[in-house]
Amino acid sequence: MASGDHYFSSAPESELKLRPFTVRLAGQTYELTTANGIFSPERIDTGTRVLLDHVPAASPGGQLLDLGCGWGPLALTLALESPHATVWAVDVNTRALDVVRRNAQKLGLTNVNTSLPEDVPDDVLFTTIWSNPPIRVGKNELHNLLQKWLPRLEPGSDAWLVVQRNLGSDSLHRWIQTTFPDLHTTRAATSKGYRVLRARSSAGGDPAADLNAADDVNGAAVGD
Repeated sequence: MASGDHYFSSAPESELKLRPFTVRLAGQTYELTTANGIFSPERIDTGTRVLLDHVPAASPGGQLLDLGCGWGPLALTLALESPHATVWAVDVNTRALDVVRRNAQKLGLTNVNTSLPEDVPDDVLFTTIWSNPPIRVGKNELHNLLQKWLPRLEPGSDAWLVVQRNLGSDSLHRWIQTTFPDLHTTRAATSKGYRVLRARSSAGGDPAADLNAADDVNGAAVGD
């Protein structure tokens, strides 16, 4: 990236340079497009891969959110695996959103909405949230981000977050538990130096029962 460019910049200053790359998503290999000035532009980063390896299949329908989408590995996976759902790929980086649009078009996906955070309609609630959140924006900005989006889970729905252990995953876990008493947050997996956190919205009955009833979903085993 050029000096001053960050993946969380709203409009990278560096000259746009598009290039092809090969990646495996949803069990298939695809030739997609990437660009400079976005997060992990040439591969699926380790944290996102850990999340994809441990998160259960998303709802086949409803509104699904990839928060901090980058070039779109999570959003595109959601769209490929849940073709009848509406997938929201949300990022502050307009270049990242452009790359997601290009990749969705290349894959023939018509169920992906790319959006700046402020452009998502306020009445949209999410059946699933997947996110490798931008930890490096700082604690206050990260907390503001989660305070905006976690309350938009539908009742009985889950947010799945992946956070590097040495960048504060356990303190973030505690903060979510304290800040959102209606969400029940657990450590779903640990792998390759990352934690996968699961925050479940109460379905309206006994919150603990809601969480236990959902524990038979696939793939969320806790590692060492």
